Amino acid sequence: MDKKQYIDRAEQVLYKTYNRFPVVFDHGEGVKLYDTDGQEYLDFGAGIAVMGLGYSNETFKNALKDQVDKLCHISNLFYNEPAIEAGEKLLKVSGMEKVFFTNSGTEAIEGALKIAKRYAYNKGMAPDYEIIAMHHSFHGRSLGALSVTGNDHYQDPFKPLIPNIKFADFNDLESVKALFSDKTCAVLMETIQGEGGIYPAYPEFIEGVRKLCDEHDALLMLDEIQCGMGRSGEMFAWQVYGVKPDVMTVAKALGNGVPIGAFLACGKAATAMVPGDHGTTYGGNPFVCRAASTVLDLFEEMQIPERVQSTGAYLWEKLEELKEKYSCIKAHRGLGLIQGLEFDTAVGPIVTDALLNQHLVLISAGANILRFVPPLVIEKSDVDEMAVRLERAIQAVVK
Repeated sequence: MDKKQYIDRAEQVLYKTYNRFPVVFDHGEGVKLYDTDGQEYLDFGAGIAVMGLGYSNETFKNALKDQVDKLCHISNLFYNEPAIEAGEKLLKVSGMEKVFFTNSGTEAIEGALKIAKRYAYNKGMAPDYEIIAMHHSFHGRSLGALSVTGNDHYQDPFKPLIPNIKFADFNDLESVKALFSDKTCAVLMETIQGEGGIYPAYPEFIEGVRKLCDEHDALLMLDEIQCGMGRSGEMFAWQVYGVKPDVMTVAKALGNGVPIGAFLACGKAATAMVPGDHGTTYGGNPFVCRAASTVLDLFEEMQIPERVQSTGAYLWEKLEELKEKYSCIKAHRGLGLIQGLEFDTAVGPIVTDALLNQHLVLISAGANILRFVPPLVIEKSDVDEMAVRLERAIQAVVK
């Protein structure tokens, strides 16, 4: 069957909420993807920051094959060994105290919001308590996650959303202070804004927000769904700053392609919810937790955070060279292997040319920013090749 036939079939059956590129991927190896025609692509999108270990890792594949032969699902009415192991490992690397496994990052955000609300309820706060979130943030597509996503484009078609959400400006501590009151029960933000343009938190900002939360007995909740799991050069981006949250959400690279997320809590947030407050049918089942457990083992064995520090620094150098060479590149931001180039024009044509003509997979962050979130196992030679292909795409598009 040729590519067009696959695409025609997909358009007939799949609900139209994506404008997909005309490529049908078939398999992957390392940091390369291959379409149904056998064409090789260099991947610098990693399935939107998911495939941290790259494609077809033998240890990972064998662990999943072994688990399929044993047990895939049993429900949370019972205990299972992979969930216990994955939980222990995740708490060890994060320093948190309790974990709840979900099916996705969006569901992890929902759980975090429920912790905040239950915490306020437990304290006897009036039901009009407030959560502070950030403009230009992105936390997911469910109604709860949309309510704390500071982007009208995503929110407007689905209003009214959850009330009493206030939005501050990321990296502007005064704007957060201005919103704090005796009604504030939590602050939710990404440690590094992804969709909003690859903006790492300023040290003084995240430190200041932590102090405000402590002063007002509010929870600091950090979304590490995209920037966590080694991508910053530390296991979690907040560890770069030494500012520990009360609640943290993770997903994406935690399962290396197997759908799993989690919310973690410590201190006063770790006991906010009680049996009956939250649940999930599939979350934390043996199959997905075996995936997460294996990922955490491999991150330690392969020293992924340390590796990211090296390759991330090299990626920074190569992108800086492009920024200096092309006046259409206005800014370069990021940390580790989550970086962005801001252009003075929409980057959609560059993404398209890179994919279809240079066989380089890139994704955007908003209209005019290229987002670089490759597999965490890339080599410096992959960065070199990416830079060559990206430059060709820029030259083909930018006149």
